[in-house]
Amino acid sequence: MSAVAEAIAEGRVGERLWLYPNYHCNLRCTYCLTESAPGVPRRLLEPETILERAHEARALGFTGVGITGGEPFLLDWLPELLAELAQILPVIVLSNATLFTGRRLAALEPLGGLPIHIQISLDSAEPDANDEMRGSGNFAEVVAAIPELLRRGIGVRVATTLEDPASHDPAELDRLCELHRSLGVGDEDHVVRPVIRRGRAAAGGMGVPAGADELDPELTITADGAFASPFGPTVRAGALDTDLLVTRTTSPLAVPAGALVRALGGRAAGHDARLGIR
Repeated sequence: MSAVAEAIAEGRVGERLWLYPNYHCNLRCTYCLTESAPGVPRRLLEPETILERAHEARALGFTGVGITGGEPFLLDWLPELLAELAQILPVIVLSNATLFTGRRLAALEPLGGLPIHIQISLDSAEPDANDEMRGSGNFAEVVAAIPELLRRGIGVRVATTLEDPASHDPAELDRLCELHRSLGVGDEDHVVRPVIRRGRAAAGGMGVPAGADELDPELTITADGAFASPFGPTVRAGALDTDLLVTRTTSPLAVPAGALVRALGGRAAGHDARLGIR
């Protein structure tokens, strides 16, 4: 077993390879890690590159692929790419779910029944509270999209991002759980995580600080290089953060994967400083 495969099997490196196909987005969320918005530089990864990295990931011992951004579904080729990726490894793709109408929803039909989950952001059961962070009308679009995806046999997870989950009103969180259950998403597919003080959140003084000691190591590939976490390739005031950069080299994948393992040294899996964000 290679050093990379051993680190993945032991839990010292995350089992999922993350990829950023783009950085642009149709929303401008207040806590966005990448300062995503409609007019930002796109920083694209081409479909062929993503497929190549996925094949390499499987050979190295990774057991899943994660797609994030930006809003990945702004890329018209994404549904076809997801179907191809699902033939290589199980896939989770993060989305704001505001684009799932008309032709884009129809393009997702072939994904039904495949090992693909779309993780959708929903931060409150109260429309105004949710939309304050994510943009006007977001709540209504999300609660309309989730049943449509489930009806097509596409797996859905709900991700809730809170300023401080530990001190959040339990009754409000209960209402959110009642909502996602009513939409067809069970508790096992609901994750709650803190705002991370990187990107736009850092500029606004929001969230909890997070660096190499707090974030679980998960190899992440972007157009700018390989990072130690999907929370790593953040942007602040238009500049890319490089404190979690592993290598500028992303191909072959063995180069950044090996560099990440060497950087971790003998560090045990899940040490108690980590935030354990999924």
